[in-house]
Amino acid sequence: MRLEVITPMAVRVDRPVARIVAESPDGFFGMLPGHIDLVSELVPGILLYETAEGTERFVAVNSGTLVKCGDVVRVAVRGAIEGDDLAELRARVEADFHKRDEDERDARAALARLEASMIRRFRDLGMAGS
Repeated sequence: MRLEVITPMAVRVDRPVARIVAESPDGFFGMLPGHIDLVSELVPGILLYETAEGTERFVAVNSGTLVKCGDVVRVAVRGAIEGDDLAELRARVEADFHKRDEDERDARAALARLEASMIRRFRDLGMAGS
């Protein structure tokens, strides 16, 4: 079967696989070639897949959706980081979360400045009309 892991920015994984293990809100589930078609919500966590050569790989995913149709399994998530070592993957995910937190803080600060500027301009317009 073929696994595709897609984010809004890029296709993170596109390769033949022998096995997939993912996590839904109801718990972990696995798929092998020939598995019935399905659609499942995914929770943030680790998606495991085994390559056609027998190597296990991991993909840290945000919440998203898994769709198996025929021989293709498509996973659409907001973010995905692939790796073959869980400790290294954890460090990369933590760094990514830290960067996103900083970006969100910066965005909130910019929005607060914009709102304050708009309030000042409305106040100035009100005074000019008096």
